[in-house]
Amino acid sequence: MSRIRARWWLLLVLVLVGGCRCGDDPNVGGASASFRPQVEVVDFGRVLEGTQVRRSLTLVATGRAGVTVDAVTDAPFFVVVSQIVVAGSGTGTVDILFSAGNTPVEGELVLTAGRTTAKVKLTGVGVRPLACIPRSECHDSRFDLDSGLCIESPQADGASCIPSSRCQENGRCQAGVCVGQPRTCNDDNPCTVDSCSPTQGCVTANVACPVPSNPCKVGVCDRNSGCKEVDVADFSPCGAVSCKAARVCLGGTCRSVTPPDGFVCAPATPCQDEGTCSAGECMRPDAGDLESVFSAELGGMPVAEDGGPVLLVDDGTVYASVCGEDAGCWLAAYTESGLLRYESPYEDGGARTLLAASDAGVVVLAPEALEAYAPRGVGELRWRTSLAFADAALDGGTPEVVPGTTGAGRVALTKEGDVLTHVTWSDDAGTEPLRSRLVLLSADAGIPLAMGPEEDGGGAARLAVDDARGAYLYTPWDGRLAFTDWAPADPVTDGGTSGAGFLSPVRPYFANVLGQHPALAMRQDDAHAAPSFDACTARAGASPPCLGRQDDAHSAPSGDARPARAALMTGTGATALDDGGIASLSLEPLDAGVPGGAPSLALASGRLLVGTQAFVDTDGGVLTALDWDAGTRTLSPLAEPVLMSPGGSTGHAFAFACDHTDGTPCTGAELRTVLRSFSSDDGQFLSEVDVLPSPMLPGAFHEAALLEQNTVGVLADAELPNGQRQAWLEWIAFGNKLNQCSLPGRVEVAGAVFAGDLLHVALRRDGVWFLESYPVGSRAESRGWPQRNGSPAGTRRAVP
Repeated sequence: MSRIRARWWLLLVLVLVGGCRCGDDPNVGGASASFRPQVEVVDFGRVLEGTQVRRSLTLVATGRAGVTVDAVTDAPFFVVVSQIVVAGSGTGTVDILFSAGNTPVEGELVLTAGRTTAKVKLTGVGVRPLACIPRSECHDSRFDLDSGLCIESPQADGASCIPSSRCQENGRCQAGVCVGQPRTCNDDNPCTVDSCSPTQGCVTANVACPVPSNPCKVGVCDRNSGCKEVDVADFSPCGAVSCKAARVCLGGTCRSVTPPDGFVCAPATPCQDEGTCSAGECMRPDAGDLESVFSAELGGMPVAEDGGPVLLVDDGTVYASVCGEDAGCWLAAYTESGLLRYESPYEDGGARTLLAASDAGVVVLAPEALEAYAPRGVGELRWRTSLAFADAALDGGTPEVVPGTTGAGRVALTKEGDVLTHVTWSDDAGTEPLRSRLVLLSADAGIPLAMGPEEDGGGAARLAVDDARGAYLYTPWDGRLAFTDWAPADPVTDGGTSGAGFLSPVRPYFANVLGQHPALAMRQDDAHAAPSFDACTARAGASPPCLGRQDDAHSAPSGDARPARAALMTGTGATALDDGGIASLSLEPLDAGVPGGAPSLALASGRLLVGTQAFVDTDGGVLTALDWDAGTRTLSPLAEPVLMSPGGSTGHAFAFACDHTDGTPCTGAELRTVLRSFSSDDGQFLSEVDVLPSPMLPGAFHEAALLEQNTVGVLADAELPNGQRQAWLEWIAFGNKLNQCSLPGRVEVAGAVFAGDLLHVALRRDGVWFLESYPVGSRAESRGWPQRNGSPAGTRRAVP
């Protein structure tokens, strides 16, 4: 009986052991140990480049038993934990990272547990953000990932900001506009003239004391007593100097003396030591060539308008407009030490000619437009303004006229850098009659600030600006000399709006009303209807040509979005409009007209030298005609240069001279160029001298400027017998040629400009065009307007 029971228990154990397959099957008692992903695709959406985004994928157990799942993927996708435990009848989570680049990508997540494998698609779009820069102060700009655009919003009122004008400080945001307080530039020194430039801030210049009529006195400024006259150094020349007789200053009086041996009869120059008297003769060492301060290849040929500047100089920078054979044309800027600042290509590759330069920009003449380029940085185009300032329909239609022209001598700059220009056009297809008008453009955007009436006649004319008074316009075709002035509107101290609109505490500007049609409505006093011009963005390819730079069709120039308009001008010459439109410039003819004159105009110390014909007081005083008939030569005055001494007492003009006495004309080789000096008191000639380097060789006169101590610097050349040319820098005073220094090599001169104590020359040597600078030994006069093309910057301005 016991044996039977033992067999039964043994059989039961074998059955139980045979039915257990632990570890060999994921099913336990009929329970499945598998899984499935909850979704087939994980989309990360749009993600900024360089950032990571995490997404979670849920895994669901398909049985009552738990399971361990391995997760694997490839870059730019990553799993945070590669093994995930999914509880029986429960869920687990796979965390996945997407490291975004800048393109759409796809990947695959592979999930494995035992013999079960599942795959999930991964997608994402990497997005490179735009560089979002707010269009003006008091705005924030951020990149919106969903739209792919920059979204701008105003900063909160009261936030600190930097005003666009350096003549304002302590800026605070108000309604999205940076409003500052006027900056005080007065240094309480009566010997300085203090002003504020919107681009430079406070600017201080020494007071230019009146030049005494006595050449042995000089005006100096004393901090306590202001301007006064003091004696010049004894033995300073006050007239012609030779070793036979010399006019020199002694004790503040001009006297004639017989120079002793050792007396300095000729000053030293950069190429020659001073000359001294010996036995009644002026003995000087041999002169050598000038040594250039620098020489730089221009890469092309410098271009200029006929009679216009080839080079401009402003604030230590020399500008040239250059054209290469295949490279198009560009604006080149160099430091006065010869380093290239930039080469800014003109957008259409066409030629431009220089007009004027200031810290506000370099103004050039483009086809049918004026353009201004930045003086620093890369020289980008700041604005373009069409010259179509003729009549138009009241609805702002396009004028049916030939676009206007302006050019050398018909552009001048105010002290703020605003551009005053005299524009001429014809009514159809370039035929007569010609029409003209005076236009004032803003320095920062080229937008018309004021306009004169539309007038009959046109052509070559000359403008000159007196910083203390206004501007003078000479129109040779009718002999008129006219005056206009303007003054900035009164400032608003609370930074808000007043009357017709917001008034700038520095100078007037123009702003459109937000939401209105962006037209610049213009008015004038005469019966002619003025045009309306649409402002457009001054970008490459902008068409039609722009009148000003705007960020969009409903924002103010230069990023100023204040919902107001400016009352532009006040004063006797410019009338402000109640609706903020363009002001009207009135032209008041002076009493003394100058008929038959050449297109030239010089201004200094209350005197005008007009048309190479007459001296006129700036208040319209009596005309004093120049005496061109004195002497035996037949003289044909050149239009420019005409130079004025800072005191306005002496004028200098150039002329072609013919020595024939039988009335026959001279050939080109027989013509000489002479410098004649005149007294502004009676118009009588004071001296005359031949300016060509050699009396035996024909030549050409290129440039002249008034230097310190009543000296005229002249650049001229001579044609050598072999057909080559050589150039000389000469010094002339009181009718005497003091010295001359040759430029090295055989050169062809395109143009030059005197600036400070340097002469900058554009020339060709051995077939290559260079910009070179040479020492002058004394400084070009900066008072008055002594330069051929205005100041070294070509601005045709006279300072107080």
